Amino acid sequence: MPINILMPALSPTMEKGNLAKWLKKEGDKVRSGDVIAEIETDKATMEYEAVDEGTIAKILVPAGTADVAVNAPIAVLAVEGEVVTQVAAAGASAGGAKPEAPKAEAKPTASAAQGQGAPPPASAQASAGAAGTVPRAGLHDTASGPAAHQANGGTRQFASPLARRLAKEAGIDLGRVEGSGPHGRVVARDIEAARGGKGLKPAAAAAPGAPAAAPMPALAPSDEAIKALYPEGSYDFVPHDQMRRIIAQRLQVAKQTIPHFYLTVTCTIDGLLAAREAVNASAPKDKDGKPAWKLSVNDFVIKALAMGLKTVPDANVTWTEAGLLKHKSADVAVAVAIPGGLITPVVRNADTKSLSVISAEMKDFATRARARRLKPEEYQGGATAVSNLGMYGIEDFAAVINPPHATILAVGAGAQVPVVKDGAIAIATQMKITLSTDHRAVDGALGAELIGAIKRFIENPVMMVV
Repeated sequence: MPINILMPALSPTMEKGNLAKWLKKEGDKVRSGDVIAEIETDKATMEYEAVDEGTIAKILVPAGTADVAVNAPIAVLAVEGEVVTQVAAAGASAGGAKPEAPKAEAKPTASAAQGQGAPPPASAQASAGAAGTVPRAGLHDTASGPAAHQANGGTRQFASPLARRLAKEAGIDLGRVEGSGPHGRVVARDIEAARGGKGLKPAAAAAPGAPAAAPMPALAPSDEAIKALYPEGSYDFVPHDQMRRIIAQRLQVAKQTIPHFYLTVTCTIDGLLAAREAVNASAPKDKDGKPAWKLSVNDFVIKALAMGLKTVPDANVTWTEAGLLKHKSADVAVAVAIPGGLITPVVRNADTKSLSVISAEMKDFATRARARRLKPEEYQGGATAVSNLGMYGIEDFAAVINPPHATILAVGAGAQVPVVKDGAIAIATQMKITLSTDHRAVDGALGAELIGAIKRFIENPVMMVV
């Protein structure tokens, strides 16, 4: 029976992907393990391997197609004994093989086994691993089943898993949303309409003596309402790509669900700059005169943050509703700007690594991140993060925590300023750092301990090499 090749879920956050390139063409035979295509996710471009053997009978989604839904058929494979031309004709007319028995034909390589940001649950790792096309019921917009039923005298609104998630993120009461799916089921498009104030039922009157319902949160204006504010032709419309959508969703969730608390200190970095200059000057050079390393201020900050977490281990945590995860290693994610967004590769065990090793890792991460060639396991997890905008001249800012981290350190630009030293005016190079904490996991006093430790390491860099 023909086998559908489906768009895989290469990360827990992936709902759509871009089919960048086909490496096989119609009529080509494939074996298990053959790389047949390249898929662009929100963070990287990954190779896609075949699982079964057969002949590619029909390519349903051409190379260069954007926003292909996860689990959508992208090609049809004819297995041994089948007539390729007949399978191709059937696939072209039906949009793939018979839906009763869809089967994953391909899988991501080992480097594509996981997703971005938080470590995925075991079920997500399995779905993104060997098969690559395990159904993701929590993310897809299925539309079947009755609209509501009576339970304990009340009515429960039926909705697709995706609609429920979108409603929760937007703070929308599902009971007030008019469903447009079969039998009145609420689907994703209904939530999008509700965000613009459309398709909402009138609020039910409270029963006598019943507590007043919480007010509905303000809804963002619809796209149409926003566009109506500007004359037609006065702007260019640039659709969001998958990366920008995911970044927007994660930032919104972070600010809505994490109680941010901010702590700022000023670090004097003349000692750090002198140490950096001395270490860079001592770097051996190759035959072309290229030094073996060239440390940046950010390399020192990464090391200082990691050692700060080891000094204050109670701050090296991740919040879950059931309890805290107290991490045994100091893994520091670092925000790297790439075209269209950012990504946060993780320096593992940064407290135990030399500054030159950290520097080499970050240079490699940055190069491959901009080419979207990072492996998912290289940008997942971590206990904290660094965001440095000093190179842009930003003096002071507070960064948004990247879930599931409990902290993030924002680093500003260094500048020479007059200071009072031993009763006299002197010039010092100072840099502000701001620690954003999840107050549920790292409260004010604990956060103060952590940023104090980070400051001591930054101001006394020799402590990082002993």
